[in-house]
Amino acid sequence: MILALLSFALQAGVPEGAAQGAVPEIRALLERQQGDWNRGDLAAFMEGYERGEALVFSSGGRVRRGWQEALRRYRETYPDRDAMGRLEFSGLEITPLGRDAALVLGNWELTRKNDHPHGVFTLVLRRSREGWKIIHDHTSASP
Repeated sequence: MILALLSFALQAGVPEGAAQGAVPEIRALLERQQGDWNRGDLAAFMEGYERGEALVFSSGGRVRRGWQEALRRYRETYPDRDAMGRLEFSGLEITPLGRDAALVLGNWELTRKNDHPHGVFTLVLRRSREGWKIIHDHTSASP
């Protein structure tokens, strides 16, 4: 509830042009990441994240910091194509928080041979010279 109110309050102060430009660019980034994952290209998938120590990744009850740590965790958790499965994002809600920041709420789902894990995620993105990059990823799995 608090997050929804904060998003609404921040959205009210965002210029119309900033909101219109950010949403399709961020949606395109997430579509590229989904495609990269589904090709088994973890290096390309990671290009959606800001490189460096500023990246924060929360999942499984742990907080990890830094791009290298996030890459290490992905490689450890998804060592091959079978473990990666087929990724689908859905229910994306993209909320610009200003000209250079945005919040994304969505669902993720993996289709694999022996299971079907899924859950929700919240991303904070920042626009830089390199374009939109994820600076905070909080992903949780449904039981």
